[in-house]
Amino acid sequence: MARRFTALLLTVIAVLGVTTTPAQAAVDLAGTVKLSNCSGSLVRLPGSAPADKALVLTNGHCVELMKTGQAYVDRPADRTFKLLNRSGAEIATLQSTRLVYATMTGTDAALYRLDKTYQQIQQKHGVQALELSASRPVAQSEIRIASGYWTKIYSCRLDGFVHQVKESSWTWRDSLRYTPACDTIGGTSGSPIIDNASGKVVGVNNTGNESGGRCTMNNPCEIDADGKITVRRGTNYGQQTYGLVACFGPGTELNLSLPGCQVAKP
Repeated sequence: MARRFTALLLTVIAVLGVTTTPAQAAVDLAGTVKLSNCSGSLVRLPGSAPADKALVLTNGHCVELMKTGQAYVDRPADRTFKLLNRSGAEIATLQSTRLVYATMTGTDAALYRLDKTYQQIQQKHGVQALELSASRPVAQSEIRIASGYWTKIYSCRLDGFVHQVKESSWTWRDSLRYTPACDTIGGTSGSPIIDNASGKVVGVNNTGNESGGRCTMNNPCEIDADGKITVRRGTNYGQQTYGLVACFGPGTELNLSLPGCQVAKP
């Protein structure tokens, strides 16, 4: 019935000569989570099934300050996450069983597996997981950074891509730089970076230059392909997540040997 009504409505619109544009995804806080020290989000892969155990995305540094070259794969993890609804109210406590992957080398990302499936979470709490985009984001596109820790959404544009962002001993490749309106703060680490047009997750927020320091803790710098260092005080950064999608097979199972999977390995 709904499909017939929609078809009839489109026919009427066409007859009247009215033009339509695709609806823009409305970004809210539904599916974001609050950690004890960071933000995060309930995420699914493009090929995830309702019966798959759900995943939570955050930063590697929200697990711990990992050493350069270090990566964790499939470790036991007993951690809780406060699930938020669209208005930012805490509606459930989610529980992880495994740390699927975490690193601070090349990128700053972590994925936890929960003890509940996507279907169970949606049926009980009415919240759908955010989808990880399998495509590289586009410069100057509108983005939203949704912080579960602060229950706040930052709105800005993707200013561009940075060859390397270096902070203390860590170096992250092909990082995302935001326009100034996304003035993220401590606690927003791990927040999903959401493409405003598609509603899909294209990155994970992880750092910003707080006081103008040069490549030091809380003061990351930019390094271009020629090795030139640039410091942008007050500028904030995130890490792309489309590369993580290539590392998963069916059933949200991590497989670092898959073609196209280029994340750091243990």
